[in-house]
Amino acid sequence: MEFELTIVVPVYNEQDNLPRVVSTFITYFETAPLSTKLLFVNDGSSDNSQKIIEEICNDDQRFEYITFKQNQGLSAAIKAGFDTVQTPLLGYIDADLQTNPEDFNKLLEYRDQYQLITGVRAERKDSFFKNFMSKIANVIRRSFTKDGMDDTGCPLKIIHTDYAKRIPMFKGLHRFLPAMILLQKGKVIQVPIRHYPRIAGKANFGLWNRLLGPLMDCFAYLWMKRKYINYTIVKKG
Repeated sequence: MEFELTIVVPVYNEQDNLPRVVSTFITYFETAPLSTKLLFVNDGSSDNSQKIIEEICNDDQRFEYITFKQNQGLSAAIKAGFDTVQTPLLGYIDADLQTNPEDFNKLLEYRDQYQLITGVRAERKDSFFKNFMSKIANVIRRSFTKDGMDDTGCPLKIIHTDYAKRIPMFKGLHRFLPAMILLQKGKVIQVPIRHYPRIAGKANFGLWNRLLGPLMDCFAYLWMKRKYINYTIVKKG
């Protein structure tokens, strides 16, 4: 089967969420407007995630995986997924399913006009502290990047694969995906989507990765923007 869209799902100690991911995506595959498969990126999980992932992929060719030797963090997992994907379009969603795969269909409506379509979480179901820190971080990021995005941390995105593969790698990358597409002269748009509470697994957040880390990453982005090389080949012989 020839696929048109690959959904990248980073996994770090998500053994309790993986069965729900599979059942949800098996249902989604039937309604997706494009032929779709899923790529698990196991970021060095120390629980039973790898065994479960292998069982899933052995049972259904629409599920694939790559596995890190050790934990490298979310940005590395996303980048590895981007580098592995071979379909024209790729998507991104978190294994906790706080966003709904069905909402990929809302994003895909804009795939011909935009190179990155990102969700923006309406009525977020996170804690007050997490929401507050995210709002501050987004204000800081927008002041540096001028990307116009309200919720770059939203774990639901569609990207043209050729643009995704040209994104340079650095820690904190996932907060700057729209800005990195804009550096390539691509077009971005945000679309309201649904958001749900986490019902299994453990979220990892705090003052550093919600506020101080993103602030430091903004300076890294400004350095990269000054050094960024962008070119278009118009003819080959």
